[in-house]
Amino acid sequence: MTQYTRTSAGDMNIEVAGETVVLLPERALWWPRRRTLIVADVHFGKSSVFRTHGLPVPAGSTDDNLSRLSACIASYPVERLLCLGDLTHARSAHTPELISKLGDFRAQHADMQIELIRGNHDRHAGVPDVLRVRVLDEPRFETPFSLRHEPAKDQTADLHTGYVLAGHVHPAIVLSTQHDRLRVPCFAFGSRSAILPAFGAFTGMYALQMTAEVRYYVALEDRVLGPIPVIPAKAGI
Repeated sequence: MTQYTRTSAGDMNIEVAGETVVLLPERALWWPRRRTLIVADVHFGKSSVFRTHGLPVPAGSTDDNLSRLSACIASYPVERLLCLGDLTHARSAHTPELISKLGDFRAQHADMQIELIRGNHDRHAGVPDVLRVRVLDEPRFETPFSLRHEPAKDQTADLHTGYVLAGHVHPAIVLSTQHDRLRVPCFAFGSRSAILPAFGAFTGMYALQMTAEVRYYVALEDRVLGPIPVIPAKAGI
């Protein structure tokens, strides 16, 4: 497995719903009080599915995902890994090679609990037995949070039961200068809910329309930056 070494220097502590959480540049969230590492949309095996269909995409995303997960786990006293949906991409991705790598990862972290909020891909792909995952339906309430895969369409349902942490969207924002534009993954924190970036190394991104009511934190390769100021669009653009 490709080894990835992380540094906590780029992590960012923020407060949300009265709770301190830590945003990691690996596109993960550390919840200290519950000793829980939260990720969304890992999509194990996605690149291999694309290659099976003849699309020339690079290999190695599984190694990258597992190495970054292990590095995050080594940096904090993680007792639980919680995925907000879409742990694997498709049932056809459950190749012997993938199962072997997931088995090695699980053996390295045998005492860690792994939980999954069932996502739309998980319903079709299933979860490899070798990971020993506890699968939960959304929403999962753990004060002060309502844990989901998809952001709540009607957030009034969660107003009295928790601040929503969700994935599914693969959020990003566009940073631009006079001559360049760059799409970067981000954490988006609103007044009632937050969307985590996709953890997976080969997932694609959806550029959000930035609004003043939301705090945006970009996940760069070695650090989290933010909140990013919302610059009003110029007339005619």
